[in-house]
Amino acid sequence: MIHHHGTRSIDERIDWILDLSQQHSQVFCSPEAQLARKLYQAKHNTMVIVLKCMDGRIHIPYATQTPLGIITPMRNLGGMFDLGWPYLGEVLFNSVNDAVSAGKKVLILITYHYSKGSRERGCAGFHYDCDAAMEHTYQIRQQVEAIFGSAHQTVYPMVCGFETDEDALIFHGDEERTLNMATISQADEEGLYGAIRALCPDMPVQITRDLLPLAMGNIRHIAQMRQTKRELNIDHQEWMICVGRGFDFLHVPNVALIVGPYSPDLSGPIAKAASIIEANMREGRIRDDGFFLLASAPYREVGMDRARAELKSRFLSDFAARVIAESLPQLYPKMIRKTAILNWQTRALEIIQHHGNAQEGAREGKWSE
Repeated sequence: MIHHHGTRSIDERIDWILDLSQQHSQVFCSPEAQLARKLYQAKHNTMVIVLKCMDGRIHIPYATQTPLGIITPMRNLGGMFDLGWPYLGEVLFNSVNDAVSAGKKVLILITYHYSKGSRERGCAGFHYDCDAAMEHTYQIRQQVEAIFGSAHQTVYPMVCGFETDEDALIFHGDEERTLNMATISQADEEGLYGAIRALCPDMPVQITRDLLPLAMGNIRHIAQMRQTKRELNIDHQEWMICVGRGFDFLHVPNVALIVGPYSPDLSGPIAKAASIIEANMREGRIRDDGFFLLASAPYREVGMDRARAELKSRFLSDFAARVIAESLPQLYPKMIRKTAILNWQTRALEIIQHHGNAQEGAREGKWSE
């Protein structure tokens, strides 16, 4: 069954996405949203970083009812990360260093995902092997401890499952104990706080208090999801590939596959994302009239930083197009591509290049206009 957004033509869907980005920027810049972020961060000072899969169903702010702009996401195929990757290590180190310099502790949620209803709705990146995905998250946790220490008093790495049928978080503690938000029907803050403390006795009090609103929000979200039919959301229905960073505006789940720029070899995640899009078309979950490739790089300052973001985004866009053309030549002609940069202060997406028809570009031996 096709998602209600998927019934529109690809041009209409792209217009909808770009409108969504504009609306997100307007809301983000509004006085109310700014005050809400300031109030939330004043109450909950911990920086929250989430390492997660590119799967469009994994949307932590949506599933925890957290204001946008609070959680820092990092995405890759299957949630596969290696902190030895030069760029990933640099981004994570700088993020943690900036947070600690500002007097904040850091919670790093290292996620895997699965479906309780069907193995085939699990993580394609790990060939639907939940145990393998979970094992990898513990390897990342060990790497975080190697860099930031194992006492966990400043940086706390937590393995966290995400069950996609109900968008449920599963916190992992010591001795293979877990706390599944889907099993908690009505939780009071005090009781849930005690449960998290029992699960993770070495977690600093401040981080526990700041994890609590995510857990409470997830419990509320699960209750709401149980009142609706999930058939439209639990299968892959993405029709868009995002490459780079700056896609916070995509707060509608199951629309895009987001490939972060962290791995030294981006060709694998991009090719896998394209194969998922092709499967979605082939199996009738989305229309087959086209798919959208959007590259983006954020900048904080005008001048050199903005110019560098343009170069990064153009490179990522051309690289992704080339990978798709080589790995899935039958899908490539259906690609519509735009290259953008993101103003980090306003979250405004700026399109810097509209690319021509993919089929014409391939025939002429060009990757961009």
